[in-house]
Amino acid sequence: MESTMTNQPRKGEFFELEPDARRKGKGHGVVFENEQALLTPPRLILLPKTGGFPPLRETPRLVYHPHQGVPPQDLEGGMSGYWLVSERLRQVMETVDPDAFVFADTDYRLSDGSKGPTYFLCDVVRTLDALDEETSQLNIEISDEFEAGKYYGLTGDVRLAFKRDVLGSGHVFRLAFHGGVFCDRVFKEAVEEAGITTAGKSSGLWFYDVVNC
Repeated sequence: MESTMTNQPRKGEFFELEPDARRKGKGHGVVFENEQALLTPPRLILLPKTGGFPPLRETPRLVYHPHQGVPPQDLEGGMSGYWLVSERLRQVMETVDPDAFVFADTDYRLSDGSKGPTYFLCDVVRTLDALDEETSQLNIEISDEFEAGKYYGLTGDVRLAFKRDVLGSGHVFRLAFHGGVFCDRVFKEAVEEAGITTAGKSSGLWFYDVVNC
């Protein structure tokens, strides 16, 4: 069977991709100044429940304030549901897997009002029912409390395997029953080859191996 032959969990093949929260201190000092003007009530964040971007009445205006924290790295979270990504990270994303991501331009300014480096808001919009539940080791919670009726709990000892035929040519994706973002080794290595992450610096990207035991 394909599930047994090709979908076995293997270290170093797939990763959960998150903004790196290990940085000490205040974090980044970027303020989303016109967030309230862009919201669609009753949503409290800009990101729609269905993902992607709603119609934007104006360009998201982001301002870096040094007293709020450090300058943003190549990937930051917490931007009204979106990632904040640098121009060079966007180039890698679009080169490796253009269909996985959507972006919105931002008006990124420094505290004195001058134009800052180019940054984009980003969302991962590919969602796949790609987990091989039979071969994986994880906590699968079944309950009507979950919107989809099921949730993948990834705490503790986890070994995830993915259905290659469902992934196809995709390298970055979300899972149907988990809110996180996952990627394969191809995407991780492309980020490393671009010099964005090194052995001593994550630049905001945290790749967590989905086989951790």
